[in-house]
Amino acid sequence: MDGTHSDICVIGAGMAGLACATQLKAAGLSVRVIDKGRGPGGRMAARRAEIAGEVVSFDHGAQYFTARDEAFCKIVGEWDDLGVVARWPAAGEEAWVGKPGMNGPIRAMAQDCAVEWNRRAENIAHKNSRWTVMTAEGELTADTLLVAIPAEQADELLCDAAPVLAAIAAGVRSEPCWTAMAAFAQKLDLPDTIRSEDAAISWAARNSAKPDRTGSECWVIQASPQRSRELLDLSKEEAGAALLDDFFAQTAAQCAAPIHLAAHRWLYAMVDPVKGEPARYDAEARIGIAGDYLHSPRVEGAWISGNALAEQVLRAI
Repeated sequence: MDGTHSDICVIGAGMAGLACATQLKAAGLSVRVIDKGRGPGGRMAARRAEIAGEVVSFDHGAQYFTARDEAFCKIVGEWDDLGVVARWPAAGEEAWVGKPGMNGPIRAMAQDCAVEWNRRAENIAHKNSRWTVMTAEGELTADTLLVAIPAEQADELLCDAAPVLAAIAAGVRSEPCWTAMAAFAQKLDLPDTIRSEDAAISWAARNSAKPDRTGSECWVIQASPQRSRELLDLSKEEAGAALLDDFFAQTAAQCAAPIHLAAHRWLYAMVDPVKGEPARYDAEARIGIAGDYLHSPRVEGAWISGNALAEQVLRAI
């Protein structure tokens, strides 16, 4: 791989993109991975904050994951051996979390794949039997282009250069999710996890109760899709305050003023996946797509999709 060209360019360094890139790299191909984010995570991101002189990490995206697919179970076992995941019984017997934050396994895979962060794919084109990816830092070229970003973003990027794949992504609709990250001076009289899909707060968890977490009383509070839509256009400060009010009203816990409160809006949180293959690859044009929207809206679904795309590419080669 020279400075601008690679055998394969993967756009998106979330679970699907890195699962794909890891397998292709293991097969001996030169693989470049780019991502618009500042660091590893995607929807498995962790947000750091300094609270009372201590650096605390909040899992403000995916809260945990399960492993049922045989191949994925094997990978999770490898992550466990590396010390980047651990079981979290509070969320269920099958629940796993990343260590020291949910992005633990993403961080490990990203390091192995040498991801180029802060590099956004602005446009793509097929020229002279190669794919060209336009970024603010300059053009990249690759023989094969693989797109592993949320469906709405994939549709926008692919609409001109790969309309058939874009149409698949265009058929997906994602639900938003407002997430609040709150810390309190005293422990709340509540269980470690609260789940109620039909309520305003569909999930809340004592983040500090997860393995290897810091902070004495830190909570992640996530609104239901319906409540998130109602609050969609609020500022982060307004949404955070609203979610905190919902949280105390719903749990009937004694209200407490937070010593830290922040909020994040996920526009593409939960998807209704399209039916069919878990990944799509055009072997003639050498372009493909992967993501949880092609399998299931779970960490495992994203990994299965990315792994399936790598297998399709290798079969075509």
